[in-house]
Amino acid sequence: MIGVVYQRGKTVEKQYYTYIMTNTYHTVLYIGVTNDLKRRVYEHKEKLVKGFTKTYNITKLVYYESFADPANAIQREKQLKGRPRAKKIELIENFNKAWDDLYDSI
Repeated sequence: MIGVVYQRGKTVEKQYYTYIMTNTYHTVLYIGVTNDLKRRVYEHKEKLVKGFTKTYNITKLVYYESFADPANAIQREKQLKGRPRAKKIELIENFNKAWDDLYDSI
């Protein structure tokens, strides 16, 4: 079964996330997928991994969706990456009008 993990005799639902992060001035958007949103956003914030988010100082989580199936999360990531910037902004603002950093609420 996809999205299910067995731990110590009980079934635990596994979550996968598609998320959008930005920098302080909202000039750059980053879309990613992870199975541990808190850990992954922490890695971006602390610049623990070299790459796009470190280079462009992307530290603010502004949008996320959860999925039980990793294939659905990956499909959604590809769909969002293919959208025009204006559609991504509309999605973010419908979810998080003030573009608050959602890290502390996850």
